[in-house]
Parts: sequence; C-alpha cells; structure tokens
Amino acid sequence: MRLSEDLREFNLSAFYSEDMDRVLQSGEIMVAYGNLRRGFEYPLIKLVIISESDIFGTEKKKKRKKSSYEGNKIQSFTELSPGDYVVHENHGLGVYKGIEKIEVDKITKDYIKIEYGGGGVLYILATGLDVIQRYSGSEGRKPKLNKLNSIEWKNTKAKVRGAVHEVAKELVELYAQRQEKIGFEFGEDTVWQKEFEEAFPYDETDDQLVAIEATKKDMESKRIMDRLICGDVGYGKTEIAIRAAFKAVSYGKQVVVLVPTTILAQQHYNTLVQRMMDFPVSIDVMSRFRSSAEQKKTLERLKKGSLDIVVGTHRVLSSDVKFKNLGLLVVDEEQRFGVTHKEKIKQMKKDVDVLTLTATPIPRTLHMSLVGIRDMSVLDEPPVDRLPIQTYVLEHNDEIIREAISRELARDGQVYYVYNRVNGIDEVANNVARLCPEANVAFAHGQMNEHTLEKIMFDFISGEIDVLISTTIIETGLDISNVNTMIIDDADRLGLSQLYQLRGRVGRSNRTAYAFLMYRRDKMLKEIAEKRLHAIKEFTELGSGFKIAMRDLEIRGAGNLLGAEQSGHMESVGYDLYCKMLNEAVKSMKGGETTQEETYETTVDMDMDAYIPATYIKNEVQKLDIYKRIAGIENEEEMMDMQEELTDRFGDMPTAVNNLLNIALVKAICHGLYIVQLIHKDNEVKLIMYPKAKLAVEKIPELMLKYQNNLKLMPQANPYFVYRLPSNPKGRLESIAIFEQLYKMLGDFKILLQH
Repeated sequence: MRLSEDLREFNLSAFYSEDMDRVLQSGEIMVAYGNLRRGFEYPLIKLVIISESDIFGTEKKKKRKKSSYEGNKIQSFTELSPGDYVVHENHGLGVYKGIEKIEVDKITKDYIKIEYGGGGVLYILATGLDVIQRYSGSEGRKPKLNKLNSIEWKNTKAKVRGAVHEVAKELVELYAQRQEKIGFEFGEDTVWQKEFEEAFPYDETDDQLVAIEATKKDMESKRIMDRLICGDVGYGKTEIAIRAAFKAVSYGKQVVVLVPTTILAQQHYNTLVQRMMDFPVSIDVMSRFRSSAEQKKTLERLKKGSLDIVVGTHRVLSSDVKFKNLGLLVVDEEQRFGVTHKEKIKQMKKDVDVLTLTATPIPRTLHMSLVGIRDMSVLDEPPVDRLPIQTYVLEHNDEIIREAISRELARDGQVYYVYNRVNGIDEVANNVARLCPEANVAFAHGQMNEHTLEKIMFDFISGEIDVLISTTIIETGLDISNVNTMIIDDADRLGLSQLYQLRGRVGRSNRTAYAFLMYRRDKMLKEIAEKRLHAIKEFTELGSGFKIAMRDLEIRGAGNLLGAEQSGHMESVGYDLYCKMLNEAVKSMKGGETTQEETYETTVDMDMDAYIPATYIKNEVQKLDIYKRIAGIENEEEMMDMQEELTDRFGDMPTAVNNLLNIALVKAICHGLYIVQLIHKDNEVKLIMYPKAKLAVEKIPELMLKYQNNLKLMPQANPYFVYRLPSNPKGRLESIAIFEQLYKMLGDFKILLQH
C-alpha cells in the first residue's frame, strides 16, 4: 500500500489491490502482495511484472563461513600411553608398555612391548601395529588380561565372530529387501520448496547441505528411503527433517514425526508451525496431554487426509491411527523407545520413506562398517557463530551459584539447575530462591502430575520461569536458545554420556554458555568420577562428543544401532576389533560369501634398518600414530601419500623410514598372495605360504621357469619358496634395489591366484 502511495507522488496511476482478477487499464500500475523471486514481461500484451527484489535490489546471498573445525574426531584413540589396555587380534588383551628399540645382528628396529596375564611379554614389530587396537570398554571397568597362547582368547573371538556374522547377515538381508521394494518417487524441488528453504533464518553448515541433498535424492529415487542423520546436539538435524517433511507435503503425502517425550513433541510442533506459517500446511500434535475429543478430531483429519503433518509420541503408533496417504516417517532418537514400540516402528517403516535422527555420536570405525548398508549422514560441523561451552569443575559453592544465576539474568537469559534426586528437590529450589530473590524459580521431576509438569515446562520455554531446578528429564529434547547457564549438582554421580548430553542443552545460540559441574564439599572423589569430570572439562571444543564418547557413548551408541546385546560382545574383544570384525563380515556377506572365511596374519622380516629415529619424530604419541598408519598401508597410492605427508611435516625421510614404508607395502601385497611369512636374510628371501591357500598349483612350473635358478620350491610338510636376489658386483644390494626386485617378483606371483 505504501509503495502505491509513493508511486502516486510521481504522478503515476498506481493503486493497491488484493483482487488479482481485476483487469488493468493501459498505463495503470497495480501493487499486490505475493511470492515472486524475480520479474518478467509479456511484450505482446504490454504487461510487465516487477518483483520486490527488482526494485529494492537483488536477494541477499548468504555468506558461508568456512568452518575452522577440521580434523579427525577419533584421532585420540590411537594416542596410546604406557599402561593403557590394548587388544592384539591374535593374542588378546594386554597392557601397552611403550616402544623399545632392539638391535639384532646389527639391524635396528622398533618393537612394541605388551605385557599379558601370568607375566607373559610380547614384542611386536612396529610394522605389525595394524593388528593392535586400543581397548575401549565401558566406563570404569577394569578388563581381565588374557594369558599368552591360551585357548580363552580364541574361544572369545570365535563367539564374537559368530555374533558379528549374525548382525552382518541381518543388516545385509534388510538392505537387500529394501533395495527390491519400490517406494514413492517424489519429484524435484518445487518453487515453494525453494522459497521455504530460503526463509531459513540461519546459515546452513556444509554438512547440513550435504545431508539435505542426500535426503532429497533418496526421496526422489524409486527405492524406499531409510536414512540416519547423526549429529551432535544442536547441529541442525531438525531442519533437515523439516525440509524433507515439506517436500513430502508438496507432493500430497502425509508426514508423521515420532518423538520419545511429550515435551519434545510440543517443541517439534512449535518449530514446524513457526517454519511453515506462510504456507498452506496443516500441522497437529498427538500426545497424552491432548483431550479425547481433540485426539478424535485429529484421527478423523488424518484418515480423511486433511491433516498434512502430525507430531506425536508413541500414541501415533496405536492401532486406531490411520493415514490416508502416509509418505514420510521421521523418528527422533529411536533408541529411547521401548521394544514393543520399536517393533511397531519397524512395521510402519516397511512401505514409507524413513528419516531417523540421533544425537548419539557414530564413530568413524562403525560408520565405515555400515556404509553401503545404512544410508547415513553425519553432521560434524558446528553451526556458524556457535561458541564452545565454558566448563568449570568445582566444589559446591552458594556464592558461585548466586553469581552465575545473577549474571545470566542480567543478560535476560535463563538457567538450568540439575539436581538428580526427587527427595529434597523442593529444598534446593527454596535455597536458590533465597540466594536470588529477583529470580522466578520452579522445580520439575518425572514423578510430578503430567499436567503440572507440562505447565512448568511450557512456562520455562515461554520465558516466565528464570531458573528451572530439574532432574535429568531435561537430558534430551529441550531446545531453548535463551538458556545459556547450567549448574549440575553432584556431577560426580552422573555418567559421562549423561553429563555430555546435559551440557548440550546450553550454548545453542551465539552467546557464550557456562556449565558448572559441582560436587559436595570435602568429598573424596572416586578415581572414575574424577576422570569423568576431567574429561568433560577438557573437551570443551565443539564436536568433541566424538572424543569424550570414547568409553561410554561409543559402546552405547553402537548398541543403539546394532542392538543392546551387541554391547556385551564389544566389551569382550574391545570396541575397535569388534568394528573391524563387523566390517569384514559385512564385506564377505555383500560379496555373496556366506561361509566363515579363515583369517591369517602376515609378517615381514627384512634384513635392514626399519624404524622412525627419535631425531625425525620426537613426540612419542605422534610417532606411535604414524606407526599405526604406516601399518595400515594397503596399496602403492597410500604409501606415496604417506611419503608425501611425512616429508611435508617432518622433512626429508631417513632411509630407515623409507624402508619402513616399503616393508608395509610388501606386507600388504604378500597378504593378498596368501604369504604368511616373508623372511629376508642377506640375499635370500624365504616365502612361507598359508597352508589352506587356494592356489593354481599347475601354474608353479611357469613361475619357476621365469626365474630359472633364482626361485626354488622346497617340498616340506608346509612347502615354501626361496628367492635369491640378483646381487650387484659389491655383493650386496641397496635397500631400494631390493624392494624393486621384490615388487617385480611378487607381481609375477599373482599368476598363482588365477584359478
């Protein structure tokens, strides 16, 4: 209207109209309200349509800040220090005692020393680190050490391998079934979809954009979507689900958003209403707090198809809930539903696209195991402008509590005060009210009357309550950006994952957030509790959920994904080895092999110095990390990348380091050729084969003929080859020349694999 008045000041015939059907006269200008990205013209009928952005400038492009948070979240797991528990794939659980340099026959190499039960000691060449993992068990439990060469470890491994095989089989079969089924094929983004996404008030992270793109691609394909969105608290999982829901509704489908708690249902409902208010989308919520009449009305609308999106707790899984045209199921924190509810969710999942959201960190090792069977998007990147949470661990102190609350209220913020016992929570609330008379203080716990609890939570969300004293019922779900101070009483009594989840309830805006972890005065903290509090304080940086998850969250997270009973198997062999076994089982299942493949270890012993000198990499932790990565080399490309990285980080490589890299590559090649041992001494190389190797025996004469007198087959009980390296005039080859000869000879060995 104002625009039409401005135009009339220039003596132009302009008017504002809500009636778009009115016929325009020549020379008239109509101003109307609507959504249009840019203008256009029809020269033949002398009509020009001009959009707001044509007049007032082009639409603002969002500037994207490049995240400064780089790097591997799980790098710390390779950081071993003497005294840590480690798992050797063939010998079991022992204690890492450090790296020792040992010289044999004037040849120097680095060995890893591991102590076992009963006083056994094992020395492993540093190139064999690929069969060692740091042991990750549940928090605070001391694992039992294995004895060297005992049958106990073999039995444990066999038991876990069987369980892993079952999991892999189930996962692969489930994936195959899903691939065969044909789901609804959504079309490309509509103009409304683009406008809806542009209305998002924040900058998306790169991870979010990738996840959104992947989700839409799934929806547009013929197969039924089953995508898991995994991200730290507050990393934007909900927005991905909202965009998917909008897409589903745009194509005439209904959406159900399933959440574990009533408060969370209301919160999701509020968010959806807020985001979709400018669009003709009908949204409702179903939970036990809705009256029977309201629920009946919602059920009717769902059945008729006049309701597009319903948000609800397990109430929406009831048999009386019928949909006219359900197209998308969004499940938030599925692991928090009971067994019976999970079964109903499984039934629901069969024919519709499913998007599952979880804040449980998925470690890289497990992620790799599930790639290709489970479509997964991981959000690692913190939102733009998000600041780390300032965390303090200290004795209970009323003065600090008063100061913390007063400071937060001074910036118009709110406070969470966690007191995880129902008895005495009212006294704590009275004490806080006495300390801060200006604050409106309330308390909440799970044993309260449902409606009372709901009212308190709503009052807190709407800002009428300043300080909420609560049990850990706020652990998941509440998303209030105005709450940026948290005080946790008796923090030493809570688990690591609980502390981490609780702390994630604050710091959800661009303000600095504070977390005060308090323990009782003059209380001697148990070692486990002290470590836990130290860990949460240490990992204040964003995305550190992946780091502090190491003991508790990882095993719990994997249990959530694979079933709780699998947690016990992870305990017995260690987390990393479990994931490695799962990865192998999945690969063999997907390759169509259902029989249990025997595994064998390959060792390479070369008559040359092969170690990392202390002068080249001084830091012991860094050195161990590099050893572990060198041991994992599988092909020439990986070796070249490693050479490049080492030269870039530490300077020109000494010969001993170059030898180490080449030995790692030789070992990888030998393993693929069924060679279990390669022993090089002077100018002779002994190649011991795996007894059950599937070789083309008829090709052996052809190989022998090629090398004439330089290659011999020794007909023992377990036959082996002896290869004589062609010596130079000085009688001894340089290491580079030895590797060249070895690579050539091992390349020719491949003819034995051609069955």
